[in-house]
Amino acid sequence: MGLRICALAVLVLFSLYTGWTLLIAEQSLLAFGSALLARPDTAQVVIDLYLMAGLAGCWMVRDNRMRGRAGIAVLPYLMLTVMFVSLGPLLYLVTRGVAEGRQP
Repeated sequence: MGLRICALAVLVLFSLYTGWTLLIAEQSLLAFGSALLARPDTAQVVIDLYLMAGLAGCWMVRDNRMRGRAGIAVLPYLMLTVMFVSLGPLLYLVTRGVAEGRQP
């Protein structure tokens, strides 16, 4: 229960912040990503972030399989993870927790 509430709070706050930054950004998300990858110091941070995103994606796929759900059920979370990194796993934690709460 505590993990779900924490994940939901972080998801809402970070989603609002992400939306706000996208609205006020002076360049597209792809241009921003390209600029980050142009320098070795910021590229290292991006690579590190996506390594963690890959690990989170592997965990979501494995957890989804262990729960006996269809493989396609995790696809929206993986797509969110590719675009916004932490939003996919956070949403997965929240919805997985909600689904657990509905089961007898």
